[in-house]
Amino acid sequence: MLTIGELASYAGVTVRAVRHYHAKGLLPEPERDHSGYRRYDAGAVVELIKIRILAQAGVPLARVRELLQADPEGFAAAVANIDDRLQAEIRERQRHRERIARLAAGDNLALPPEVVEFLDRLRALGVDERIVQVERDGWIPLAAHSPEQVPELMARKGKQIADPRFIDFYLTLGQALDCTDDDPRLVELADRTAAYITQMVDEQGEDYVGGGIDPPLAKLLDTLALDTTPQVGRLIELLTKRGWTGWTKLERVDPT
Repeated sequence: MLTIGELASYAGVTVRAVRHYHAKGLLPEPERDHSGYRRYDAGAVVELIKIRILAQAGVPLARVRELLQADPEGFAAAVANIDDRLQAEIRERQRHRERIARLAAGDNLALPPEVVEFLDRLRALGVDERIVQVERDGWIPLAAHSPEQVPELMARKGKQIADPRFIDFYLTLGQALDCTDDDPRLVELADRTAAYITQMVDEQGEDYVGGGIDPPLAKLLDTLALDTTPQVGRLIELLTKRGWTGWTKLERVDPT
């Protein structure tokens, strides 16, 4: 016969847990012996181990009581259902682990392969990593919100990245990140950018620089760029004076 402490030790639980299971009606509480102690037999150890395993598997205590009272077939079926649930949880946790691993790997988290390839191409061309990060962070909500638009937008980016003027803009913008608001290089960049945008619109139409992205999403992406790269705000001011406003979604405006 075992004391409550010995019972708890054999079953791998605490004495407090044993008393809790007594209070919940899961484990019968024996009468005290002539010495005033409650004594438990081997059957109590077996029952307590069952309770512990079911509770650790996430089975509610009310359900544990039901299972302990079930016939062998009912108990086996219930255990099979618990095993199915645990297997599903394991698969879900494995998916979480894979996502965490992709996060550690870099751009592959939540980004389509063509976007990752585009970002890698920017890096290969020598674009400042801060610019690449702004691009990446912009594509993540865009791909999540409007995945069907990604192929069209990436096809457009593919054409742009083949244009030396486009690459020159990125390279110069990277240099401008360290400029003050009154640095003449920002003015020069605004002049070149406005001329480039105007030429693109003349060749491709205004949808080429202003279409494809919903205004609320464009505003969100603009805010992201402004928060990450403060010089973008000054550049937008300079572009507005040259007939263009916006960042993600460019639009013509009256320069005055």
